[in-house]
Amino acid sequence: MADKQTQIQEQKQDQRLAQSVSQQQLLQASLVQLSLTELVDRINTEMHDNPALEAESPYDALGESHDSENDDDLPPEEDFDVLTEREERQSALDEALSNIGRDDEDLPVYSGGRSVSEEREEMVYGDTASFYDQLKEQMNEVDMDERERDIMEYLIGSLDDDGLLRKDLESISDELAVYHNLYVDSDEIERVLRQIQRFDPPGIGARSLQECLMLQIARREPSKLKNLMERAVGDYFDDFTRKHWGRIQSALQLNDVQAEALFRELRKLNPRPGASLGETVGRSLQQITPDFIVETQDDGTITFTLNSGEIPELKVSQSFVDSMKEYQQNKDNLSRQTKEALLYIKQKVDSAQGFIDAIKVRRHTLTITMRAIIQWQRQFFLDGEEASLRPMILKDVAEKTGLDLSTVSRVSNSKYAQTRWGTFPLRYFFSDGYTMENGEELSTRQIKSVLGDIIAAEDKKKPLSDDALAAALAGRGIPIARRTVAKYREQLGLPIARLRKE
Repeated sequence: MADKQTQIQEQKQDQRLAQSVSQQQLLQASLVQLSLTELVDRINTEMHDNPALEAESPYDALGESHDSENDDDLPPEEDFDVLTEREERQSALDEALSNIGRDDEDLPVYSGGRSVSEEREEMVYGDTASFYDQLKEQMNEVDMDERERDIMEYLIGSLDDDGLLRKDLESISDELAVYHNLYVDSDEIERVLRQIQRFDPPGIGARSLQECLMLQIARREPSKLKNLMERAVGDYFDDFTRKHWGRIQSALQLNDVQAEALFRELRKLNPRPGASLGETVGRSLQQITPDFIVETQDDGTITFTLNSGEIPELKVSQSFVDSMKEYQQNKDNLSRQTKEALLYIKQKVDSAQGFIDAIKVRRHTLTITMRAIIQWQRQFFLDGEEASLRPMILKDVAEKTGLDLSTVSRVSNSKYAQTRWGTFPLRYFFSDGYTMENGEELSTRQIKSVLGDIIAAEDKKKPLSDDALAAALAGRGIPIARRTVAKYREQLGLPIARLRKE
């Protein structure tokens, strides 16, 4: 009987151990995929939730105390931020309406107190297609055939920076026929456009300011206020654009309180949803702190360091450690209530230590991944030439580091490296490749470079068709299919042969 009980206890211990290992692995995986700024937020959240986890204080190391007796008198910063954001958002629509008829490029938008042009000037680096990429991600969630997908992708590419579509559908129909050999009428294009208008942010894909605002109102829950907003924008748009609030109030038969509530909600509408989304992306990229600092010396030496940013040195709270020692020394003489309290302390200490260990694993994982990338792409880090990038896929790095493919993917999808030649996302260093007839491997970037050179040197009176371009590449030992040539040509922004003819 005793042996059976012992066996049951051992099984329970093994189950708890397996569960603990699994939870620790999940924690490690979640931390690895975070960017530096996201990691700082995650650490702050963990310290807030677990009192046993603390940051090493510089005052502790110096033996000094920090006196901030006046801190309690200061309102939290986020209160100021929320107030400022609310005020600016409410005035955004007023500013846009005041400028109807001016060049769209000059229209002010809600951007935290800064104009769009200022936002663009401050954006140091980042993918300018991020706005369109986000829409294309939503496009992938829509069930449609290849023809509709081609139309939608072209429509997304035709949107202005503010997210509105200013080309008429007949022009888009002509362009699809000329550039993509796709013959569709305006009704079919409009059906696809309606799907885009269901994407986020609300108002995207509208063909006018009025339609943009109506699309946003349509997303609201049914209410009397929603009906009033629809009437104000739909039936009295001229008065609305001129901010003749009194006329609208009179037409809708509202008292002063009702009118103020209506106008307050109308001011929350976003006249430029695309610019708002672009601003969010821009700020996010602007605030990214590179996870790696890569240094290339003139003698060819390449070194790198992990950027610690604002990541604090973590430790387990000494008071919790002391309580644990007390429990271990006096566990036979403690009351049940005290034991339960100390059990809680033990759980918090174990959790804190597990988090600290996961941070160490993250640091090691990032280090060996970046080391492998530098070894593989050494020539690029020496000369900064895109053509120097060798074909490299996730599997190559996984084999070189001994990490799982999923782990390499997590690291590569969210990290940035600052180099002598600029700051790049790690995924920039990855690309597929082709094996030439002589056995040499070329990356897709190198193939595009060769393709661009061939087109640049062609006789513009008799430009090469995609079949001829494929033959020319094959003549250089790069045998790729015609449709692959067409894809690369389009990615280079080069039109078909008849449109290149001079």
